[in-house]
Amino acid sequence: MRAVVLGGGGWGTALSIVLCDNGYETTLWARNPDKAAAMERSRENPRLPGVCLPEALRFTGDLSCLQEADLAVVAVPSFAVRETIRRAAPYLGPDTVLVSVSKGIERDTNRRMSEILWEETEGRWKIAVLSGPSHAEEVGLRLPTGCVSASPDRTAARFVQDAFMNGYFRVYTSYDIVGVELSAAMKNVVALACGICDGMGYGDNTKALLMTRAMAELARLGEQLGGSRRTFGGLAGMGDLIVTCTSMHSRNRRAGILIGQGMGVQEAMASIGAVVEGYYAAESICQLARREDVEMPICRCAYQALYEGREIPDAARELMGRARKDELLDTTWM
Repeated sequence: MRAVVLGGGGWGTALSIVLCDNGYETTLWARNPDKAAAMERSRENPRLPGVCLPEALRFTGDLSCLQEADLAVVAVPSFAVRETIRRAAPYLGPDTVLVSVSKGIERDTNRRMSEILWEETEGRWKIAVLSGPSHAEEVGLRLPTGCVSASPDRTAARFVQDAFMNGYFRVYTSYDIVGVELSAAMKNVVALACGICDGMGYGDNTKALLMTRAMAELARLGEQLGGSRRTFGGLAGMGDLIVTCTSMHSRNRRAGILIGQGMGVQEAMASIGAVVEGYYAAESICQLARREDVEMPICRCAYQALYEGREIPDAARELMGRARKDELLDTTWM
């Protein structure tokens, strides 16, 4: 069995390790051929310090490596997914299964990643997504975690499950590709907001409140867009939310901390040195919420802080001063 991972960042590299460990003939494609050559020589990726890459792992900057792949993993940042799959499509074999592991929503179109893959390949290939609490730094070290393989095509979901599952990487299947992808994208906004709270000096109680009520918002919008509420309480939803909002591995949380400490938004993102997906997702979520007429006060306040310069204490006062509610009678929660 052959696998190609498109994307030489930390996440793509970590998943390449999993596939190698599972016996796949695995090739890691990097957009920059020089980067691919450097990793091949050093057997290291600077994004995964302390991780030695398997000798069996191959590296290339040539997309023709896809021609005999049984599995093609799209692991580039969300803004690069459309261009990457457009370039890759001519090389795909007739039976290749595509799996998206990019966590984001396309700016302007508000498309999910699987929708982009479907559009650019004209629906000719089976598509799944893989998501869950999975920092690349920990997966690369083979520390235990679990993810969800989601596809409306159950055979595709199980194929991806079989490809990735092993003693340290547990995989569940789901039909709810919509809920899994929206969970993956939207939780990054909450992680940014939690980071801002940390930077402002707010405590654990504040973060727990923010995470819990934000999840209610995400589930509300996700269900409106066709996802299942149960997904938002699972690995791809609450599981990924917890790890992204609490870990210093999270680029979104780290950027939020800097913003909360007073650094400008653009400066904070630049200092992280990698894509901060939550910044872009915040705009898409607010657009979707307006289109679907879904109330999302936390995400709206996060957007205003990130894009309109709203002061955080002012947003906090608004959220804490909202009308009284009964939590159990709030039908927006699962």
